[in-house]
Amino acid sequence: MSQTPPAVSIAALQGQAARPPARPSYEALRVFARNPSALAGVLLLAAILAVTLFGPMIMQADPFEIAGAPMTAPGADALLGTDYLGRDVLTGMVYGGRATLLVGVVAAVLSMAIGLTVGALAGYYGGWIDETLMRITEFFQVLPTLLFAMVLVTLFSPSLATIAIAIGVVSWPGTARLARGEFLRLKRREYVLAERVIGAGDARIIWRVILPNALAPLIVSATLAIGTAILFEAGLSFLGLGDPNIMSWGLMIGSNRPYILTAWWAVTLPGAAIFLTVLAVSLIGDGLNDALNPNSRGRA
Repeated sequence: MSQTPPAVSIAALQGQAARPPARPSYEALRVFARNPSALAGVLLLAAILAVTLFGPMIMQADPFEIAGAPMTAPGADALLGTDYLGRDVLTGMVYGGRATLLVGVVAAVLSMAIGLTVGALAGYYGGWIDETLMRITEFFQVLPTLLFAMVLVTLFSPSLATIAIAIGVVSWPGTARLARGEFLRLKRREYVLAERVIGAGDARIIWRVILPNALAPLIVSATLAIGTAILFEAGLSFLGLGDPNIMSWGLMIGSNRPYILTAWWAVTLPGAAIFLTVLAVSLIGDGLNDALNPNSRGRA
């Protein structure tokens, strides 16, 4: 004679059946929110963005204007001191952050667009298309990236647009290889084959079926690409290849580098701003990597 299950067990089972499974996006957000390093990166980046975006509206100053005696140490006359020309370092840092961050974001977007397109086409079609695109990728990958960017900026005159394009053009091969690997892994899945059976075109399968399922590692790569682009811009400006008409953190470091021993603040403080920005982006990228990794979500 069968026994009726206890009422408590039936209620528990009913509650489990009524409760919908957690969505992957919610699980990823939960894992990210429980990562102290990732939250610290978000707060740090938010503070930097707030200063660079809203600071110029409050200060209403010219970063190239002479504000005092050259190489004045930080103090009452100038909170963060002045550079070798007498320009206020604080004003330069507030205004220079806009150009530096803009170059980083634009260069990262361009790098992701090129790398994703090349990798997606190579991984999806395979054959001679894959061979050709991968040989092109290898050619760009073996080139010295900073030297190649210097050549491009020198040929087309240094400006923010030229710098951003040059950084994007030289830094896409890693993204291309990552995208190719994801497309090779996913193009044989059942849902992709089902789309082919119902007559979906290649463009739809690539961009609307496979790409959304390959986004997790590509999002992490995009965040890290921003930090790399910021360092590239600083390096080019340090070598005298920055836009001399637009203040940026790299331009501040490059123009003041001969006076680093006598006016260390004019080089160290913009360098610290670059370091903190790249650190924040890296912490966010690591947090996204853990959050979007199914194995990490399972352990959380």
